[in-house]
Amino acid sequence: MINIGKHKKKAVQANGEKPEGQAIVLPIYMADRGLEFLIDLVKQIRPSSPQKKEEAELKFRSLLYQLQHDRSAIVSLRSAIRSQFMKSNLLPALSESGLISTRGFVQELTRKLKHKLLPELQERSDFRYVISRVFFKPTDHIWVAAIDTELWKKFFRLLRVHINMNDQDLLAQLRDALQVLSYRVSALGLEKEVARYFRDNREGTMPFLEQNKLVGSFLSVPQDDLQTGRLILYNIQEQLYNCKQSILWLRDQRMYHGTSLAQTFLSVRIMQMVERMLVITDVLDRDNQLDEDRFIEYFVTVITNENKKNSLKEFLSDNLGMVAYQISEHKGKKGEKYITTNADEFRQLLNSAIGGGFIVSFVAITKNLIGKLPFAPFWMGFSYSLNYSAGFILMDQTHTTLATKQPAYTASAVASSLDSKKQKGQPDLRNLAITVGNISRSQIASFAGNLMVVFPLTYLLVWLLGEYGGYRIATGDQALALLEAQHPTHSFALLYACFTGVFLFLSGLISGYVENHVTYGQLNERLRQHPILSHSMSPKKLNRLVELVNTYSGAFTGSLALGFFLGMSASVGKIFGIPFDIRHITISAGNTAIGYYGLEQPVTLGYMVVVVLGVLGIGFLNFFVSFSLAFFVALKSRGIRLREYPELIGIIWRYFLAHPRDFVLPPKRQRKPEDLR
Repeated sequence: MINIGKHKKKAVQANGEKPEGQAIVLPIYMADRGLEFLIDLVKQIRPSSPQKKEEAELKFRSLLYQLQHDRSAIVSLRSAIRSQFMKSNLLPALSESGLISTRGFVQELTRKLKHKLLPELQERSDFRYVISRVFFKPTDHIWVAAIDTELWKKFFRLLRVHINMNDQDLLAQLRDALQVLSYRVSALGLEKEVARYFRDNREGTMPFLEQNKLVGSFLSVPQDDLQTGRLILYNIQEQLYNCKQSILWLRDQRMYHGTSLAQTFLSVRIMQMVERMLVITDVLDRDNQLDEDRFIEYFVTVITNENKKNSLKEFLSDNLGMVAYQISEHKGKKGEKYITTNADEFRQLLNSAIGGGFIVSFVAITKNLIGKLPFAPFWMGFSYSLNYSAGFILMDQTHTTLATKQPAYTASAVASSLDSKKQKGQPDLRNLAITVGNISRSQIASFAGNLMVVFPLTYLLVWLLGEYGGYRIATGDQALALLEAQHPTHSFALLYACFTGVFLFLSGLISGYVENHVTYGQLNERLRQHPILSHSMSPKKLNRLVELVNTYSGAFTGSLALGFFLGMSASVGKIFGIPFDIRHITISAGNTAIGYYGLEQPVTLGYMVVVVLGVLGIGFLNFFVSFSLAFFVALKSRGIRLREYPELIGIIWRYFLAHPRDFVLPPKRQRKPEDLR
């Protein structure tokens, strides 16, 4: 076999001489050893670590050198590959490998779960069996994809000279795969989740039907009539491109109509099958003008698919990505109102946060009063949840602001400015830096507005209750316990603050999901046409109901969810005996005021400073965790990788050094990208 193990450090000598090591030739007549030959060959190319791109390329260059200069090596390799092509059934690899099956989302997810535990049995005649045996390591696709495309082109050019595209068995399998995929694409294109958006535009569904008609025409043309066959294949490719455009248009409509798992599942399947059909038609035209880039992409894709065929992460990422995109879009639109760009907007947000702090003061006092009741842990948590939810919903109705609800929305607004699906070319990173500055001072305004009211107002209310009502909510050890609960080193306050950040993120996600569902499910029209509501309510009242659902459903659900997340967490911790609770900056500030008023023995100034710093730390972690998770989901759903923009951090840092005040207070005039250097 080809021995390249001795050339890890030097693929080709400087003087152009053949590297050390001789190829072990596999005679052509020993086709039964072809699979063993390929396994050993890939084993010698495989780098010690899949991330070592240089090592993989070095070994691959050594292989190319031997194939170019050792005829016995190329003959053996061609023989091994030809033997696997001739013995294997290519139809499953062409029509199934890497393509989502006809099952629904849940059924496909269940299948992958089962096969992850106990892999499915593959027939030895299945070409996928060959791929899975040759590239048997689950990380092989990493180094295969990392090798320069030009090197793969050289490799396949060496082989293509002797791969006979006129072989009748190979052509028959290619034609069968094209026919199978064509029927599937046409059927999926007429599914309700796709076709309903083309009711007013039949041109959107026509490509799905036309490509199937053309495939039927191609299969009826004699194989020796190459000119007619190529003409029909050209028309098939044109219709396949039209199918792609229809799906891309459908995806764009999610901005206005929302999306669902079913629709996303179908669109992903169609795009996969269309891409596969383009590869097959490119081979079937037999014009010796193979689209090398597409062929290599398919080659890498097949290996990747076999390595990841039971990967839950990839499956969920592909199918949940666009739903997450639409959810984050709704959050991004709402997040725009939390981003101030001038002094007037800054004052409005500050006033809104002051109103939110006013409501939180009563929520904090009510929560501590509920804690005095002799409830079981579950009912105590349920009561806390109702209190929190009522406060959050009241904030939504009065258009006041809770600082910690902002990050989940503003993160999506930031990610949308990097959205490659919306913008042409490189995004304006300087404008993004200005957006980061806007968010920084907006968040500070919200925290300041909440805190400048919560502590003094809560203290005033408990003082009034104590002086004129004769009742103290917490005294002595209870009051000290409230302060200790916010202490960063005497309690798990900072850990619990991280839990709260997760809940804040989840509530924002739920809010976006509900808004998406209202849009996609056309709840407005369904309510207007409801057989009972339309006859029992006047048009004015019904329209008011529809408007309420359309405007407040997402916010209401998100606030309700956040209330129950925060309210039930302590009860869950008690029921299971684990350190699980929440720390929310505004509630913690209120509890600090209640505890400080109820102290019977004064504490040191240093102790109170640490407690106050703990409250601020809680706020920072609430913000950081919630923003980070929301930003990650928003980027992931858009297919954006921050490493593609390494200069972003430098631009933001230079902006901060040049205009540090912008990150805290609004500038006298709105910044423009050209202001940053």
